[in-house]
Amino acid sequence: MAEITASMVKELREKTDAPMMECKKALAEAGGDMAKAEEILRVKLGNRATKAATRIAAEGVIGMFLSGDGKVGALVELNSETDFVAKNEEFIALAKACAELVVTKNPADVAALSALPYGEGTVESARTALVGKIGENMTIRRFVRLEAKGRLFAYVHGGAKIATLVDLSGGDEQLGKDLAMHIAAAKPKALDPSGVPQELIESERRIAIEKAREAGKPENMLEKIAEGTVGKFLKEVTLLGQVFVKAEDGKQTVGDLLKAKGATVNAFALFIVGEGIEKKQTDFAAEVAAQAAAAAKK
Repeated sequence: MAEITASMVKELREKTDAPMMECKKALAEAGGDMAKAEEILRVKLGNRATKAATRIAAEGVIGMFLSGDGKVGALVELNSETDFVAKNEEFIALAKACAELVVTKNPADVAALSALPYGEGTVESARTALVGKIGENMTIRRFVRLEAKGRLFAYVHGGAKIATLVDLSGGDEQLGKDLAMHIAAAKPKALDPSGVPQELIESERRIAIEKAREAGKPENMLEKIAEGTVGKFLKEVTLLGQVFVKAEDGKQTVGDLLKAKGATVNAFALFIVGEGIEKKQTDFAAEVAAQAAAAAKK
């Protein structure tokens, strides 16, 4: 049996906000498998165990740029250690410049973007110089470049902490702006069910079956219950299945809206600063105590 360490329990607790003992039990049941333990907690505790899935820890901004004809656009995530630096004008300017370079030069990856000429040197030399000037590390984490079949619309929210691009054919200017805003608010994972990772769907299915089983539902009903749960999940995480944020009746989906407008969403992109990154948590009191103890030993 895998050893369940205090650090493993702490990591699972930070991911789920579940009680410490529940985390330890789940890890023991899962044989130390973190992902499986998280599933076990979701079965027992419901959505409380997914709180950390949307926790954004890293700081920074999303640089955004659209070509003049609205046919090509890019989002670039530039991370910093603190929100204070993320508000620095030079830092923001670098993020926007990177997005423009992605549109105009079409680099293959972050390394290629970093090597592109910029100012009196390269993007990398500009980043390094800014690190030296500000005294805080910063990194280009990722970018996305979209070439539209129709026309691109963009939305930036919360001091450039969230940014979206949407490729729309048909419709009008207002529809494009509304859809870009909807994506920022509803945060879909895919355009339609075909774009949702199969492992994510299977995870939802397993959780639904176990929850139904624990609730005492008949075995011959479990698959049907799971199908219903997965169907609901897919509507919630796919753009076309989501209820439009500005729907007056609270029921009209994005898919219904597009049909009514004779429009089609070809693709979209959504970046959230620090998504998937856990910021290192510092216990200041413990750090001071450790430093004092080390000094005493000397």
